[in-house]
Amino acid sequence: MTRAAVPGLASPHPIGELLPALFADDDLAQRFTAGLDTVLAPVFATLDNLPAYFRPRLAPTDFLDWLASWLAVDVDPAWPEEVRRAVVGRAVELHRWRGTRRGLAERLRLVLDAGAEITDGGGVSWTTAPGAAPLPGPGGEVLIRVWPLHGAGLDEDQVLAVVRAGCPVHLNCRVEILPGPPGRAEG
Repeated sequence: MTRAAVPGLASPHPIGELLPALFADDDLAQRFTAGLDTVLAPVFATLDNLPAYFRPRLAPTDFLDWLASWLAVDVDPAWPEEVRRAVVGRAVELHRWRGTRRGLAERLRLVLDAGAEITDGGGVSWTTAPGAAPLPGPGGEVLIRVWPLHGAGLDEDQVLAVVRAGCPVHLNCRVEILPGPPGRAEG
């Protein structure tokens, strides 16, 4: 989207009013400066509203994707606009928790309106014997059980995309999509 040539947008600072008295009554000078006012009005409007461009809730839709790229946030154009605005608005928090259970669960809730139960085989091993061979590491698989919080089921491709973006690369992630929260009596 372009910010130029907005029909009917008046300039807050018309150039014709700033001309010396000699040109105030000159029709050619007034028409020429009115043409410049038409070109400059969108520039003034953008500059006057510049702080709003950097607030995800207020930024123009086309600027939101650019703002997301500044914050290194992966935003899917297929997501509803309000979801994209929420993800960009919480980018710093999501980056802080990236690769953790909390971060993955929050991203699933925010993007897909999904609940998540994340179980990992992580752990720590140690020994009191100096120079001993390292113990075998914990299992490297994470089980992610996902269910919709409201409405219909979840799209498997979208769930997998969000999990891939948030699961640590050194772990294998297994995803199960459930119709409801685990432990709920199915009927």
